[in-house]
Amino acid sequence: MPSLPVLPRLLPRLLGAGALAGAGLTTYAAWEARAYTLRRVELPVLPAGQRPLRVLHLSDIHMTPGQARKQEWLRGLAELEPDLVVDTGDNLAHRDSVPVVRDALGRLLDVPGVFVHGSNDYYEPSLRNPLRYLMPDDGKRHTDVAQLPWPLLTRTLSDAGWRDLTNRKDSVTVGETTFAFAGVDDPHLGYDRLDLVAGPADPTADVRLGIAHAPYLRVLDQYAADGYDAILAGHTHGGQVCLPGGRALTTNCDLEPARARGLHRHPADSRPGDPGSAWLHVCAGLGTSPYARIRVACRPEATLLTLVARP
Repeated sequence: MPSLPVLPRLLPRLLGAGALAGAGLTTYAAWEARAYTLRRVELPVLPAGQRPLRVLHLSDIHMTPGQARKQEWLRGLAELEPDLVVDTGDNLAHRDSVPVVRDALGRLLDVPGVFVHGSNDYYEPSLRNPLRYLMPDDGKRHTDVAQLPWPLLTRTLSDAGWRDLTNRKDSVTVGETTFAFAGVDDPHLGYDRLDLVAGPADPTADVRLGIAHAPYLRVLDQYAADGYDAILAGHTHGGQVCLPGGRALTTNCDLEPARARGLHRHPADSRPGDPGSAWLHVCAGLGTSPYARIRVACRPEATLLTLVARP
């Protein structure tokens, strides 16, 4: 151990090394927040004999007008030629973003689609202490800020033909496959009205999907109990700042961090075929708050779900 007279000489070096390491991590995290990634996942929910279908799951775009790289990458997803698009909310992060989102979605708006909103579609983002997300949820929501033009977003997506699933059920036929949907408004804000969509999923549909922005357990439990084959959600950002290997520290809801992104079962210990269970896909999303444009071990993503026959 250095003697006490040596410590004053070492201290500036140690502080400098710490500052350099912090700057390097911040630089990397800012780069990773722009390293847009497409994940590909198989989801076994189709009846036997039906051809596979491709479902593009988008979430948490958090668009601002100046994010040209994100807009270009999002526009390029049309080359995947999906059969269906599911948008689980938080498209906006700026009051002028609706036409930008519309232009970035581009030809995807010509594809059958469904959507719900998230809290950041309703309210302007604000500067917050990031450590707060690691603390227990106190139930406080930042609704004392200016609203974003979510009615215009709703009209824009609906006019393009996408189905608004805000606290409602609907159905869409894609080729030979009939989808039955149930969707809720943002559970993080407490806007979900499960009483309006609760009840057995349509038994005549080929595929039954439950849609929500935030994967709160009360919503997942209801969808699984009602017989939906799979549930699609976003909101978590996959943890956004994760430990090496992608281990999330938080989900910003009551879903456990182990299921912060990707394909899982709900309940977590269930298996395909268990009564009252469903697949759960949580998209880590494409964006962040404009006040915290960093990601660590959790790249921004969209997911191409290939629906295949049930085992």
